Amino acid sequence: MDFALLLVIAVAVTGAITLLDTLWWRPARKARAAAEAGHSDVAGKSVREPWPVDYARSFFPVLLIVLVVRSFIVEPFQIPSGSMRPTLEVGDFILVNKFAYGLRLPAVNTRVLEVNDPERGDVMVFRFPGDPSINYIKRVVGLPGDLVRYEDKQLYVNGEPVAKRALGDAGNEAPGELAFEELLGESTHLIYNNPQDPGPQIREIEVPEGMYFTMGDNRDHSNDSRYWGFVPEDNIVGKAFAVWMHWDGGLPSFSSARGIQ
Repeated sequence: MDFALLLVIAVAVTGAITLLDTLWWRPARKARAAAEAGHSDVAGKSVREPWPVDYARSFFPVLLIVLVVRSFIVEPFQIPSGSMRPTLEVGDFILVNKFAYGLRLPAVNTRVLEVNDPERGDVMVFRFPGDPSINYIKRVVGLPGDLVRYEDKQLYVNGEPVAKRALGDAGNEAPGELAFEELLGESTHLIYNNPQDPGPQIREIEVPEGMYFTMGDNRDHSNDSRYWGFVPEDNIVGKAFAVWMHWDGGLPSFSSARGIQ
């Protein structure tokens, strides 16, 4: 279900009903009531609105505010998988800045105002190229024109190894995994690697214009650009910037609220 499209349709329908009622239907109702008042006891009674008009007037401003905020300012998402661990856990509720990479029209996702482009290290939400109805979240690794290589658990960008520092065993949080601190662009973040999993080996490839190369922080448990290719610029949704709640089926927890690096 495309919620953005349904929201646009709901705003259009309620807005059209409200506008038509303001310009034509309400004046007609008042005129009929005034005519009836001349020969009946209805004088002084309020003109009752039909229920579709009443509902449209009530819901239109609320739906319009939701549409504007969700489309142009911020949108909430829930993390459904562990591909971005340890940065993001299953059950984290995140906020995505819809303005960071430019204003886009709701439903069609066409960029109408350029602001900034994604940078290496950004945690980005985008529509999965294989099925645009599904939203993915990964870290931006390669920008248009970059040369990207991934061999023996080491990421290379433009021929240079991306700096990372070993932190040791990830412990009970991720049994069998090793934790590293990685510096990518302006972002310093944690990643997991499984020394027992050879994982994919990516020979040096160039990121085409208008495309981005993404990877999950849980490097050996992430379905990302290493498997299905590049993210088109038109598929970008926004930049994830904060976790505001965690919910794993029990009571919601706000103690894990934090910024996203």
